[in-house]
Amino acid sequence: MPKIYLSIIVPFYNEVSNLPVLNKELLKVVAAIKSKCEIIYVDDASTDGSVYSLVKDIKNNGNKKIDIKLISLRKNFGQTAAISAGIDYANGEIVAILDADLQNDPTDLIVMIGKLEIGFDAVVGWRRNRQDGSSRVLLSKVANWLIRIIFKTPFHDLGCSLKVIKRNFLKDTRFYGESHRLISILLFWKGAAVEEVIVNHRKRLTGQSKYGYSRIIKLILDLVTSKFLSAYGTKPAYVFGTFGILSIFVSIPLMGMVLYDKFYHGVYVHKNPLFLIASFLILLGIQFLLMGLLAELIVRTYFETQKKTTYEIKNTKVY
Repeated sequence: MPKIYLSIIVPFYNEVSNLPVLNKELLKVVAAIKSKCEIIYVDDASTDGSVYSLVKDIKNNGNKKIDIKLISLRKNFGQTAAISAGIDYANGEIVAILDADLQNDPTDLIVMIGKLEIGFDAVVGWRRNRQDGSSRVLLSKVANWLIRIIFKTPFHDLGCSLKVIKRNFLKDTRFYGESHRLISILLFWKGAAVEEVIVNHRKRLTGQSKYGYSRIIKLILDLVTSKFLSAYGTKPAYVFGTFGILSIFVSIPLMGMVLYDKFYHGVYVHKNPLFLIASFLILLGIQFLLMGLLAELIVRTYFETQKKTTYEIKNTKVY
């Protein structure tokens, strides 16, 4: 079997009108690549006939250098799980990801792959001229700006799904929640050379967006979680233990003030609010220390047992 150079992953959910058009665009782009490639469509349990529409179109693929796979998930697990499934079944040296709604332009893949060939480990898209509603664009820009400032990252557009990554940088990487949006940052924290390039963003012509404004909140929560796991994933006791010890240290001078009031001013402890605060901090500190120990046990158990995927495959077909 010839070695596969590029795997293009396209997760989709209810995109019956867009998939045939996207497939034709992808085939045209991939045909310009001389090496063997594959396109992996991941159906996240669509209910609008998307699979039938896609299969009808891809059966006409006459290019023997292009393999087309269709993975169907048992139920709607979400875009992150669908992308994870595509990555696990990808065989290419390079993995590309893009949305199925036609807002990502497949022709940008050629430029992005060229960036990999000059030395970058991953190339991610920046929708500088974004074709979405003004309120959505404004909130997205604010969220991306805050993330750049707080987490010291160089990226302007974490929400762009268009990405091209060397496969070895995705090895043993698992995505949870909505963390597919954080691939750029996760790779950056891994030490990969990540380039951000301006890409063409098109208006959605048919279908409906699957994302609301709540996605920004989910993104920030996933980012905090990812940062914790990246920095302290193998040493959670450092985080919980630090809070625990600080809490106990703060309680010591408060207890000293309680004793001082008792012996020099005759204030009984049940009338002194500092006693309650100090007691609370001591108990809180002990709880944090115990949580740290429990977290250490969980983490060590996790790393010493078999990892599980976040999805279940119903079937896989190669056309």
